[in-house]
Amino acid sequence: MTETILSNLLRRDRSIVILGIALILALSWGCIIWMATAMDTGTIDMVMPIPAPWSLLYAFMIFIMWTVMMAAMMTPSAAPMIITYALMSRRRSGEKDPVGPAGLFALAYLAVWGVFSLAATIAQWGLYKASYLSPMMSITDKYVGGAILILAGVFQWTPLKRACLNRCRAPVGFFMTEWRDGAFGAFAMGIKHGAYCLGCCWALMAILFATGVMNLLWVAVLAVFVLVEKVVPYGERIGFTSGFVLVAVGVWMMTL
Repeated sequence: MTETILSNLLRRDRSIVILGIALILALSWGCIIWMATAMDTGTIDMVMPIPAPWSLLYAFMIFIMWTVMMAAMMTPSAAPMIITYALMSRRRSGEKDPVGPAGLFALAYLAVWGVFSLAATIAQWGLYKASYLSPMMSITDKYVGGAILILAGVFQWTPLKRACLNRCRAPVGFFMTEWRDGAFGAFAMGIKHGAYCLGCCWALMAILFATGVMNLLWVAVLAVFVLVEKVVPYGERIGFTSGFVLVAVGVWMMTL
């Protein structure tokens, strides 16, 4: 394969993968905005009727809500890894089309966040039953809200956070050490990258319980922060510093 043909294929692969990522973001953010608007206008019952107590159907709808929210928030920060995978796969496999395996990689990554969404649904159910969360999905106890923020802040300083963040910030390094060929390899690498990402960001996502699960402003703020932490130079230092802010805000919330 000549260098010119390879360059053309790499540009094609990049364009297709970016288009796919953009489609995921458009659909997921569109759903989030729709649900958040329904909550703001008081018509959330038309979208997700809230039973008392929760039904399994309602729990499933909450799980879908979390899954869509995680796709919207985490896909931007995973985009460099997905694109890098597609380009490296083309270079390693020659004529083979890497777009399909890149899709499997992204699917596996989102599947890991689907597991988190299940855990978040169970936690939300428990908080609601304990009267710490309102039917409109906002925290009702300042001590619980403050404790969540303090936990998220302290986690920003832990070795686990730093180790997982460093793996997420180095796409080429990740694939150099974790590369697996074939569709199964793509899926396995997506799971592994998703696990590192989950280990890095789970506490940040838990902040949504303190700010309001469907608070559109905070959903956007956290999505941008995760992107900055993973992509921007010195992002790890920004993440470490944010721990002090989160702890301070958590303590302040408890004293209100």
